[in-house]
Amino acid sequence: MNDNINILWKRVNPIELTKRQNKIIELVKKYQPITSEHIAEKLNMTRAALRPDLTILTMAGFLEARPKVGYLYSGKPLNNMISDFIKNLKVENIKSTPVVVSEETTIYDAVVTLFLEDVGTIYVHNSGLLTGVVSRKDFLKVALGKTDIHKVPVGIIMTRMPNIAYVRDEDNAYDAAAKIIQHEVDSVPVVEPASTESGKKGYKITGKVSKTNITKLFYDLCNDKLGGL
Repeated sequence: MNDNINILWKRVNPIELTKRQNKIIELVKKYQPITSEHIAEKLNMTRAALRPDLTILTMAGFLEARPKVGYLYSGKPLNNMISDFIKNLKVENIKSTPVVVSEETTIYDAVVTLFLEDVGTIYVHNSGLLTGVVSRKDFLKVALGKTDIHKVPVGIIMTRMPNIAYVRDEDNAYDAAAKIIQHEVDSVPVVEPASTESGKKGYKITGKVSKTNITKLFYDLCNDKLGGL
């Protein structure tokens, strides 16, 4: 993950557990419910020396203490930290470069661009403003028909604004993922308000958030940050 994501994760997850505290969590996970006496015995230490660690882990929510039963692993902090992290992570931190063509680009050239760039979606603009989107499915439908893809512009087959789901830099990663799922698309464009020289208002494309971006985010989380918990 990039530096901005690392910084945000540290803000959301300020608790850095010691090796002993991590060992305590593993013991509780394995033997729960387990008393403090048994934990101390397995760590070869006294209950008094163990008490501060148990207090920290209980107050932080990693462990749940039940009278006359012992300690159990709650699992809540990890889930809460992931949720908070995703909902605090802005789109600007995970977006990637979009592939954009003009409305006048022929379908053939757009298909070539799609495969050369190895993407699932191409965004279309007119005078710098987002006007449409074309997916692999759209190209496949055209290829099965009688359309002359060497002459017909991509603007004819694209899905037009305002029927396009989009996000902005200040939206969070969860919102982007939700729109991808709800609209059943491969990606959503990242936009910002803009206008042409003639004064026409619309949105300029500044990036995209794709299924790949979201998948990579979770992969990085699991491998870089959560493996030790």
